[in-house]
Amino acid sequence: MGLKAKDQQVFGYLYDHYSPALYGVILKVINDETSASDILQEVFLKIWKSIDRYDTEKGRLFTWMLNIARNTAIDSLRSKAHKLDQKIQEISADVYTHTSQLTVQPSIDHLGLSKVLDKLNKEQRKIIDLAYYKGCTQDEIAKILDIPLGTVKTRMRNAIIQLRNLLKQS
Repeated sequence: MGLKAKDQQVFGYLYDHYSPALYGVILKVINDETSASDILQEVFLKIWKSIDRYDTEKGRLFTWMLNIARNTAIDSLRSKAHKLDQKIQEISADVYTHTSQLTVQPSIDHLGLSKVLDKLNKEQRKIIDLAYYKGCTQDEIAKILDIPLGTVKTRMRNAIIQLRNLLKQS
């Protein structure tokens, strides 16, 4: 694989073709374009440095990169610097962030992800959104939704099974 050999052309191709999708996922988690751009750069640096850890037997390259992007965005959200930045953010910047979100949706949609998620029921979608995009633990989800932890686990398990089946069909 050209990536494991640190081929810059292959890496450039990877960046050109996958950065919009990864950026969309990061932005959905972070909800701030400037931070999302910075995190995207950090994600590709992590991919470059840790490509030797990618195992084709465990899954697709895109899934591996997507997990790096999501986890990096969640780590950023949980960091003290991000929490401080959120406290001092100006109102006008917040308004800009919410209106600019609409421009990213097509890059997420090109994966067909939103269409697949729409096939889940409302409760399952909410749990997947909180767990995957907001980085909440199952215990945190139970508290947020005010439902028992067992219910969260069951709904999440059922949602994941349903998502697997839906993705196999597409």
